[in-house]
Amino acid sequence: MLARLLRDLQQPEYLHTLLNPLPIYGLGIALLGLVIATLIRSRPAQMTALVLVLICAASIWPTMHYGERAADRMAVLADEDGRAWLAAHGERAEKLAYVYYALAIVTAAALLVPRKWPKFALPLTILTIALALGSLGAGAYIGSAGGKSGIASSAPFRRRKRIRAD
Repeated sequence: MLARLLRDLQQPEYLHTLLNPLPIYGLGIALLGLVIATLIRSRPAQMTALVLVLICAASIWPTMHYGERAADRMAVLADEDGRAWLAAHGERAEKLAYVYYALAIVTAAALLVPRKWPKFALPLTILTIALALGSLGAGAYIGSAGGKSGIASSAPFRRRKRIRAD
């Protein structure tokens, strides 16, 4: 079992599937924590949420890296429409990853700058929230194309059809 897990962790498509929820679902949860921490004016809670936002924003890099490495293997599994959606998924990711990179930079600033200049804490936190919302929109747009490729959902449907046919 451990050998199979280690083998799976060497497959880029498997790693992409494991990582791709972080820039969307992880960021959404971290953003919720940041909004709550900001509303209750708890700097320690803000710092925790900012670290989570930073991790989720930075996770776009390995997610894209493994997605690019898996692209050829996934294209083989897709039909013509699926390959077009996979290409759109990759193009969208390349164009919009910069929103996540900007979020990571602003979040790092929101963590570090207030140590020297405390009055910048709230403006940087609000800017982080705004960029996180933009990143979530970008992530939804990127992910919608990947989801339309039909690769992930095709196998369960085939199994259901086989079971029903028997």
